[in-house]
Amino acid sequence: MSDLKKIVADNITSLRVSAGMTQSELGEKLNYSDKSVSKWERAAALPDAFVLKRLGEIFGVSVDYILSEHTHNEQLPTVQERGYNHKMITLIAFFGIWALALLVFVVFWINMSAFLWQIFVVALPVSILVVMILNVVWGKKLGNFLFISLFIWSIILAVYLCFLDRNWWQLFLLGVPAQIIVILSFNVRQRKKFLK
Repeated sequence: MSDLKKIVADNITSLRVSAGMTQSELGEKLNYSDKSVSKWERAAALPDAFVLKRLGEIFGVSVDYILSEHTHNEQLPTVQERGYNHKMITLIAFFGIWALALLVFVVFWINMSAFLWQIFVVALPVSILVVMILNVVWGKKLGNFLFISLFIWSIILAVYLCFLDRNWWQLFLLGVPAQIIVILSFNVRQRKKFLK
């Protein structure tokens, strides 16, 4: 058992270092403390099956790779979670929404001679929402604050611009408490799990 702990410890350490992560950053991705990561890397404890699976996802390796001994000159696998290019998928989704908005705009313009510029106004919060959802799905915390803030303000702007003839400038006042709530909610820290 101690040999297995040593193998797992060496593999976690080498994967983490090759990915350029600190123990704290890895712990945050796993929702564990940096002390737990330190225990695993010192072979003082062995991560459970769920953590091993999640480590495999983060570093783009199998659980078997983490549990197997490797030579020092063996090349580490490249870190690419699930093999997808998340940035490219996000860009495709973002521009896909704008292409759809342009298509609807052109169809209305040709068939009904209606110049509905509001379609682009509505496309703004929809595209921000899609990017925000993809960011959350792929577990990237960086940017969530910005996306949520942009989403709130884009909804207010869209409603204002769609009803521009009514001059509802007071709608922007609603954004202030919403922004305060977002700021406060991002300052709440999650309690870390500790591996015993």
